[in-house]
Amino acid sequence: MSNTDLERATITGADLGGYEVERALAATFASRKTADPAECAPAMQAVGASSGFAATARTARIIVPKEHQPGAYMTLSSHSPGQAKQVLDALRTAAERCKTFRDILADFDYEAVQLRPDPGYGDESLSLRLTQLASFEGDEPVRVPYVVVAVRQGATVAMFTNFKRPNGPNDREPADVPSEIIKAQLNKLSKLAAAK
Repeated sequence: MSNTDLERATITGADLGGYEVERALAATFASRKTADPAECAPAMQAVGASSGFAATARTARIIVPKEHQPGAYMTLSSHSPGQAKQVLDALRTAAERCKTFRDILADFDYEAVQLRPDPGYGDESLSLRLTQLASFEGDEPVRVPYVVVAVRQGATVAMFTNFKRPNGPNDREPADVPSEIIKAQLNKLSKLAAAK
């Protein structure tokens, strides 16, 4: 899918009542983020809605709720069909093998990596939850829950990420991506594919 097609297939505020959709910068190159251990890199890259695979086209959006509900950061990436499958395979493998890892660049630790039951979107999908330990100059680390939902529809990979600001040290509520955001995006992607 070309960049023009991908832009046409990306949701706008008109497709999603109750949210504002803002354009974000997206590059087509593979993410260079590295993790320790290295095999956890796909999970690390997915937190930023990216992967270790270059895309032929990629677009990004920040989806902001108008009310008090979760939003999301989203990327759509166009790949060759085989490579689109590899993106999800690599992420699934990393999520299964890695329970903890470190983001070498940002010097943050992640723990409690959990591959969730398949959410059942698109041709294949997966969801994972993890907790970022954000520490600043010797303070007690703040535990920030993250969620990643990755969906392959044909040769396009949609990645949705979100985090939740904890309300106090005992807040254990997980992060979430509202299903209406995911469904609206996949619906628009399907319509464009059907029209081609």
